[in-house]
Amino acid sequence: MELETGAVAEQTAAVTRATGKRSDRRRRAGRWRRGAFGALIAGAVVLPLAGAARPAVPAPAPASLAPLTASTLDAAYTANRANAAQASRMAAADGNDERAAADRSMADPSRRFLSFDGRGPGQATEVFGDLAHADRVAVLVPGSDTSVDTYDRFRAGALALHERLEREAPEGVRTAVVAWLGYRTPDTVSATVLTAGRAEQAAPHLREFIGELRRTAGPNADISLLCHSYGTVVCGRAAAGLDVSDIALVGSPGTGADSAAALHTPARVWAARGGDDWIAEVPHVEADLFGTTVGFGTDPVSPAFGAHVFAAGSGGHSDYFRPGSASLANLTRIVLGDTKAVTRA
Repeated sequence: MELETGAVAEQTAAVTRATGKRSDRRRRAGRWRRGAFGALIAGAVVLPLAGAARPAVPAPAPASLAPLTASTLDAAYTANRANAAQASRMAAADGNDERAAADRSMADPSRRFLSFDGRGPGQATEVFGDLAHADRVAVLVPGSDTSVDTYDRFRAGALALHERLEREAPEGVRTAVVAWLGYRTPDTVSATVLTAGRAEQAAPHLREFIGELRRTAGPNADISLLCHSYGTVVCGRAAAGLDVSDIALVGSPGTGADSAAALHTPARVWAARGGDDWIAEVPHVEADLFGTTVGFGTDPVSPAFGAHVFAAGSGGHSDYFRPGSASLANLTRIVLGDTKAVTRA
C-alpha cells in the first residue's frame, strides 16, 4: 500500500510541477487540468466508476435493421434518419431544445448513419463518401465528452479528413470516412476517464463494427483506425488481431499496453502528439489503487512504445483533424497508404 500511495503522490507532484510555455488562456487551462488530475486519481478509488447520472433524454429505441451489407446501406440510412426525426420530436416535447436541434440535424436527408441511438448521451455512426465502393476507409474513434449533444465537433474532424482524402487520393482511388461514436464516452472531469472500464465495454462493439465494414465496404478496402484521446484506450483494447491496415493514436493518455507489440495487431501502429497538447503533462503510468487500475501506462509517442511517431505540428488536444494542420496531412497519407510521405516527429 505504501508503494501505491507513493505512486499516487509522485504522479500528483509531477502534474503539479509540469509547466509549459503557453498563452495565458492555455496556461490557466493547463493548471486547472493538472490540479483536477490529482483530485481524480483519489476520486477513482472512492467514487462510483459509472460516473454521475445524466438527465434522461427521451428517444425511441434504435431502428431495427437488416445486417449491414452494401445492398442494405440505403435502407439503413433511411431508417436511422427517421429514428433521429422521431427522437427530435420527443426531445422537443420534453422541453430539451438543444437535443431536439441536434437530433433534427441528424435527420437531414443529406446525412447517412449506419446507426443512431438518441437515448441518454446518445450514439451514432455516420458515413462520409461512398462506403460500398471505397478502396480506402478511415474509422474515427472519439475521446471523452463526445455525445449527440457535442457530436458536431467530432463530425467536423471527419468532414475535414474526408475532404482532404478526396483532394489527395490518386486517380481512381475511392475513399470514405466513418465517424464511430459507438460507445458511451467518459466525461473529461470524472473518475471514469482514468480507468479502462468504458474502453473495455466499447472494444467488443468496435471489433464487431470493423467486421461489419468488411462485409459492407469494397471487397479489397484498406481500413485505417484513427483514435483520439480516450478513444486510443478503446482502440488498444480492440486491437488484437483486428483486420485493419493501420492504427493511429493521437493525443493518447496511453493504451494500457506497454508497447505496440503488446497490442497484438498485424496493423502498422502510429502515434503523434501536438506540441501544445496538455495530455503530455498527464503522467503515463499505471497505479493499482485498492484493486482499481488507474492510468494507461507507456506513452505511445515514447521510443519505449515502439510506434511509428509522426509529426503533428504545434496544435493542441483538439487540433489533430484541423484543416491545414500537419497532423491532418499525415493522417491523410496514412489512410491513403502513402507511408513514405508521412513526416516523422
